[in-house]
Amino acid sequence: MPTHAPDPTARRLGARQQWLERIVLWGGAIAVALAAILFAKASDFAFGLFRRVYDTSPWWPLLLTPAVFGLLAWLTHGVLKPTRGSGIPQVIAALDRPEGDFRQQNLSLPVSAGKLGLTVLALAGGASVGREGPTVHVGASLMYVIGRALGFRDPRHASHFLLAGGAAGIAAAFNTPLAGVVFAIEELSGRFEHRFSGALLTAVIVGGVVSLGLLGNYTYFGRVEVGLPLGMGWLAVLLCGVVGGLAGGGFSRVVLAAVDGRPRWLGRARGAHPILFAAACGLLLAALGLVFGAGAFGTGYEQARALVQGQGLVGHEFGLMKLAANLVSYVAGIPGGLFSPALAVGAGLGHNLAVLLPGVDPSAVVLLGMCAYLTGVTQAPLTSAVISLELTDSSAMLLPILAAVLLARAVSALVCRQPLYRALAERLVAAMPAPEAPAAARAG
Repeated sequence: MPTHAPDPTARRLGARQQWLERIVLWGGAIAVALAAILFAKASDFAFGLFRRVYDTSPWWPLLLTPAVFGLLAWLTHGVLKPTRGSGIPQVIAALDRPEGDFRQQNLSLPVSAGKLGLTVLALAGGASVGREGPTVHVGASLMYVIGRALGFRDPRHASHFLLAGGAAGIAAAFNTPLAGVVFAIEELSGRFEHRFSGALLTAVIVGGVVSLGLLGNYTYFGRVEVGLPLGMGWLAVLLCGVVGGLAGGGFSRVVLAAVDGRPRWLGRARGAHPILFAAACGLLLAALGLVFGAGAFGTGYEQARALVQGQGLVGHEFGLMKLAANLVSYVAGIPGGLFSPALAVGAGLGHNLAVLLPGVDPSAVVLLGMCAYLTGVTQAPLTSAVISLELTDSSAMLLPILAAVLLARAVSALVCRQPLYRALAERLVAAMPAPEAPAAARAG
């Protein structure tokens, strides 16, 4: 049979297309990193303003926080509804639903700008939310919009840009390049294409280099030089894995029940009066801050860093109190993520468990509690392990951390059978109308 030589023109066009895709990914990664840095600076400034108000009088949040929560519920009632929550479920749902209308609704530039601005506003009101999930949303949105603007409009290319944007977002938010890759593989997509791994890795590295150049070489929680010897020390792995898995799984189960309108009185109140409901959640958060202190508000970064560094500036009520504050903030339906508050909750739980383990380095137990609870919430053990290791530069804790997150994943699955972000994404997809079949298919 005759054979046909490859068409040189088609080969050149294919190579040109591949290079154009790489250039778009690298340029998009720079944009994502710059947006993440701007977001971080704005978030810190906004929460700094709130702390000034709180330091003036801890009673002021009883007025400010409910007002901001109610305003956010009102602002996100219409076209900005996709800005609610973490943002990671929106990216997962967009990967599951390749239709242009769905992606445009959840990933447009107004949504991206709204996500950034409204999360900053939430922190100005003292909300116990993080910025890492919103950074993933903004990163995926920017990369998607840039790709479409430069001609990459088919669903396959769009999925590539969504993955790369989300991964670059988590890398730039935490300054954890490897965690960005693992996050894209484990959390964002179950259909990861290995031939795309090089371009994805490059996008993450570009985003990380930009962040490195502008902010310097730092670790999010600082360097932690701890180890965990065999014997009594490894009892900490068991305790942290079980407690973190139970607490994280319980948190996820309560969040999903609230989203589904359970219990009924909660669902009716949230559906009938969303603005008043959000304001009531803000009032509860302010009450927590009045009773337990400023740790109820914000991301919890300062408290978690202090605990990891062995400088316990909080009491033993901090972990459970921060869990309640994070739950109230998320159930309110306002924009904001879960990662940073989850790390703070886990650090607080580890701080509690360290009391039961005399002779074991408390910082090691705090680190294990942090990664175990994050795993319990997300059921993404590799992402949680890599983030914890990169955040603290504690390579000596590799094996204990891996053991703790795997145990926490198994325990969390017993409490909440489906990973939180995946479950929320499926609810987003289910709430959207099914795509119409082509006219020819309907006629047939």
